[in-house]
Amino acid sequence: MRFSKKTNPRRDQLHKNMVADKFLKVCQFITLDFLMSMLITISFVVACVLILSFEFTDKKSYIQMLPLVVIISEITITISLYVFNYQKRVIKNHARALAMSIFFLMLVAITKFGVLMTDREAWAIGSAVAASIILAICYNQRFAISMTIFFCLIGFLAVGIDASMKVFFAMLAGAVTCGFSLGEIRTRTKMLNVTLVAVFIVFITSVSLSFLVGTSDKGEIFKNAGYNSAAVFLVGFMVQGFLPIIEKVFRVVTSMTLLAYSDANQELLKRLAMEAPGTFSHCLLVGSISETAAESIGRNGLLCRVGAYYHDIGKINKPTYFVENEMGQSNRHKELSPPMSQLIIVGHVKDGVEMAKEYKLPAVLRQFIETHHGTTLVEYFYNEAKKLQDEKQGQVLESEFRYPGPKPRTKEAAIVMIADAVEGAARSLTEITPTKIETVVHNIAMKRLQDGQFDECDLNLSELSKIEAALSKSLAGHYHGRIAYPKRVDEPSWESKSNGLGQ
Repeated sequence: MRFSKKTNPRRDQLHKNMVADKFLKVCQFITLDFLMSMLITISFVVACVLILSFEFTDKKSYIQMLPLVVIISEITITISLYVFNYQKRVIKNHARALAMSIFFLMLVAITKFGVLMTDREAWAIGSAVAASIILAICYNQRFAISMTIFFCLIGFLAVGIDASMKVFFAMLAGAVTCGFSLGEIRTRTKMLNVTLVAVFIVFITSVSLSFLVGTSDKGEIFKNAGYNSAAVFLVGFMVQGFLPIIEKVFRVVTSMTLLAYSDANQELLKRLAMEAPGTFSHCLLVGSISETAAESIGRNGLLCRVGAYYHDIGKINKPTYFVENEMGQSNRHKELSPPMSQLIIVGHVKDGVEMAKEYKLPAVLRQFIETHHGTTLVEYFYNEAKKLQDEKQGQVLESEFRYPGPKPRTKEAAIVMIADAVEGAARSLTEITPTKIETVVHNIAMKRLQDGQFDECDLNLSELSKIEAALSKSLAGHYHGRIAYPKRVDEPSWESKSNGLGQ
């Protein structure tokens, strides 16, 4: 008797579908970004092992490289998982990831060959401090401290497997001190103060650890501590000098650079003040209120302020077509059709981006020019077009009266978008009171939210509520009421003076 396995067509089809779904998920996971990240990770491991095993390859002791490959691979995988969870922009931006890998490899190479040539642990401590300072400048304190701890593990291997643990703790002491102290660099003295604090901490730590491990030669103890402290001071001095290069390599802008761009003597700001004074005044006020709003939710207020200074520079090309620059002149849009007026109004964004590129404005400031209107509707001219609409003209499409975007991608850009709109709306009020300002701010913020303008910047309702409160308070302060100056009874009026009666 012949036995055969019974099959169910529906079960077979379900099994095929499950296999197809699993294959599709694997294909979606293995993207070009994933492959590039893997290539950078593997290249880092190979280069790091070659640097750390320099003396092994020189002696043809390749078998001793295997444990080193395992340890470096474990550390690198841990670093990759941390970056994936807390700094995904590094994964998405392969140029940034490559720059960070090369930066780490350079520090490892400096540590390795410096120790081989001089037999001094100061190279490792200086490299750890350099990693902490530069990462704190380019990213944030938490990320800098975490990544520097991983680097200390690799740097400790560069000193030598038989190195004392006092080297590792001295590296950590200097790196963590700099990481915690470098929240924001607005002045050059901030870097100097942080460096001096790190020098003191490293010196005390090195001396204490040397006594703890039982080193008998006190002269050698203080000599090593002096070398370590000198390395930290030298690194702080060099980083300050190479700060512009670091900003370009990692594509970041420090607070010192932002303060330089906020100077009214910057050529673009001077042109804005001379050719579009109304817009310049508007930008200054938007910068002031947006800085307060950004600080209310813990974001970069200085970036908001400086970005707001430049957000309307595109109006320099056609200043008199914008109401704040009319200066008593007739409205030039009366001579134009609504679609033509809309093209001029929307065009100031494109003009601003082109001017920013021409004057080499950093990308972090250009984002405010690109996104301060997002994809919002030019309501005034859209409504005018609707009024003039007839059967011959055809239907007026809302999409034709919207800004091209993009939408704000950072919370700072979203804050400037709201501040820009509410400042203009508050200025147009006939009677400005705190209650009316609060109503205007809330209505505009809700309109932007419902229009989907904040979809790409992760701005939540709690933060939006704090931004509204800060903007309302700041605008109420700027547009506060004044008591009329008293006039003497016997003082002639201005009219009588102008008519010659007061003489």
